[in-house]
Amino acid sequence: MTKHIVVIGASRGIGAELVLQFAHDSKHRVYAFSRNIGAMNDKFAHLPNVNIWPLDLAKSDVKEFFIDALDRIPQIDVLIYNAGYLVNKPFLELSKDEILTSYQINVLSAFAIFQAAIPKFAKQAHVVSISSMGGFQGTVKFAGLSAYSTPKAALASLTELLADEYKNESWTFNCLALGAAQTEMLETAFPGYQAPLSAAEMANFIVDFSLQAHKYIRGKIIPVSVSTP
Repeated sequence: MTKHIVVIGASRGIGAELVLQFAHDSKHRVYAFSRNIGAMNDKFAHLPNVNIWPLDLAKSDVKEFFIDALDRIPQIDVLIYNAGYLVNKPFLELSKDEILTSYQINVLSAFAIFQAAIPKFAKQAHVVSISSMGGFQGTVKFAGLSAYSTPKAALASLTELLADEYKNESWTFNCLALGAAQTEMLETAFPGYQAPLSAAEMANFIVDFSLQAHKYIRGKIIPVSVSTP
């Protein structure tokens, strides 16, 4: 059965691996969104079942732009909000713009994307929000990541709230709080640290989760981590 899969934040790291792995099944139609259209062209232009669109989540018109793109997507079976923006800086040195940009990309644009996408949801659509162990209650927290981890916690809470608001629908909302995988973002947060998982390995888990877990799990925040960080 053909699945129409939308990946937000698809130009590098786990997001790029998600697109490549979903596209490996020729039945799937994959729609990749990122502001870095050049990187997506380099990685995905050879794949006939992948469509790419530029999408700058830092801009205020993200909802309107995404609605326009959705006119060319017949339905959404899987939506993965994988976007992330990381600031690694001591709390007292954070600027207002850095905090606002982090919240805009990590959680506020998720509101916009979900509001635009819901009218396109297929029966049994599965929304997977990608959060972080840094935003998971009760875990070890790290200095310098307050502007990143707090909106990731908000994204997790939003997932629970949407699952309850739409509990009478056939759609499913879940959130994965990821631990360390070897990506450019991890290297920014923890320079020199070697993660136990590659971006491809973490993406492999997310692909399987997004295609199967909606049958068994709804409205959950699930930690996916084998190390701290």
